[in-house]
Amino acid sequence: MRALPPETPFDFSDDKLREECGVFGVSGVTDAANFVALGLHALQHRGQEAGGIVSYHPDHGFNSARRFGYVRDNFTKQSLMDTLPGPLAIGHVRYSTSGAKSNTQIRDVQPFFGEFSLGGAAIAHNGNIVNADALRRELIDRGSIFQSNSDSECIIHLMARSLQRKVPDRMQDALRRVEGAFSIVAMTRTKLIGVRDPLGVRPLVLGRLGEGYILSSETCALDICGAEFVREVAPGEMVVIENGEISSHQPFAPQRPRFCIFEHVYFSRPDSILGGRSVYETRREIGVELAREAPVDADLVCPVPDSGTPAAIGYSQESGIPYAMGIVRNQYMGRTFIEPTEQIRNMGVRLKLNVNRALIKGKRVILVDDSVVRGTTSIKIREMVLDAGAAEVHFRIASPPTAWPCFYGVDTPERDKLLAASMSEDEMCSHLGVDSLRFISLDGMYRAVGEAGGRNANAPQYCDACFSGDYPVTPSDRIEQGFRMKTAAE
Repeated sequence: MRALPPETPFDFSDDKLREECGVFGVSGVTDAANFVALGLHALQHRGQEAGGIVSYHPDHGFNSARRFGYVRDNFTKQSLMDTLPGPLAIGHVRYSTSGAKSNTQIRDVQPFFGEFSLGGAAIAHNGNIVNADALRRELIDRGSIFQSNSDSECIIHLMARSLQRKVPDRMQDALRRVEGAFSIVAMTRTKLIGVRDPLGVRPLVLGRLGEGYILSSETCALDICGAEFVREVAPGEMVVIENGEISSHQPFAPQRPRFCIFEHVYFSRPDSILGGRSVYETRREIGVELAREAPVDADLVCPVPDSGTPAAIGYSQESGIPYAMGIVRNQYMGRTFIEPTEQIRNMGVRLKLNVNRALIKGKRVILVDDSVVRGTTSIKIREMVLDAGAAEVHFRIASPPTAWPCFYGVDTPERDKLLAASMSEDEMCSHLGVDSLRFISLDGMYRAVGEAGGRNANAPQYCDACFSGDYPVTPSDRIEQGFRMKTAAE
């Protein structure tokens, strides 16, 4: 087993894939920004680094607030919310990275706002534009002046250069130049706009709140506002909400949808609904499939909190092995924890997780986790469980091996940092130092999300590029930077 170098500072969150952001918009409701703040709080799991809100009031114009940190620490202050009046508002939460603020500057925090000849517009984006570098070079050559490092700003500049006479038409013009995955909420002085890319990689739903409407990355954020779920925004659809009326537009050529399957596995909250399916129930079914594919004699099934919990319940139910909370998560350990010394910082996982020693001692333990990325967290957890006196440690992973980076809105390590990119399952088992290691198969995961026949190899029903290397949109910028796509031999 290759252990971590002793001098390496350990960051628990650095060994997980991170969704880059969540979006939320409200139209036709008094003090819309207050509802946006509630929605962003519900979407906080999609990004903890920063958040922003833009609102519009006929008497006060557009107003914006962007802050680093959690929604609860910023947008619950009445003094700030009073600066965001009006019946129309959109918001955004940005992904979390290593360090207090990473290299992000406040100018990179969304939503972005721009003034056009037709009036102002603001935009917030979940996903990733894979040709953003090429678009940025072209726009700069033509005189555009960028204010941020975000790929989302390209859309604002493309809209500004459009010759269309209405803002939604300008957005359609802009998005036809864009490649990648995106769910967008935008607003003008009178309109709330929502768009999904033609493949529908990222989620976006429509809700009703009294006489008003909501656009959100997930249904759980509708619940916190007391809103009614209406429907999902369809892949390739643009919805425009104005004066309580909704119009639907199809700016893109139809394509076969490829929704991100990892939204089911990890990113979305378990109390959300995706494609008419409960995220919690899907994750429980993943555990059921995993127990069928990878049984092992053991005394306890324990989740790695919190994302491994539903799958662990499913594994326990199918296998008949008792479920137990063998690892307890410290709910109050945030990223702002002060780490004054290297000794404390290297405690890493122990600041977030603690083993229930009385339960674990002498037991053969199955640990169910959502994924293995670099493997560093798995090694630390294995050490903790063995230190607590476990007789055996078996890992069961509720997703296939993550062997390829995501370029569609997920903060993923480079491929050479992904354990599964260079090791077989048996080699990973040896590297992690556990008694056994098994991942759910691609077909098993597809069955768990409702595809009874498994994965259609000739026409995959979901985007599963992080597992299969099958990228539905060619990541042109990354190829230009040297990324090598999967070959037929692989």
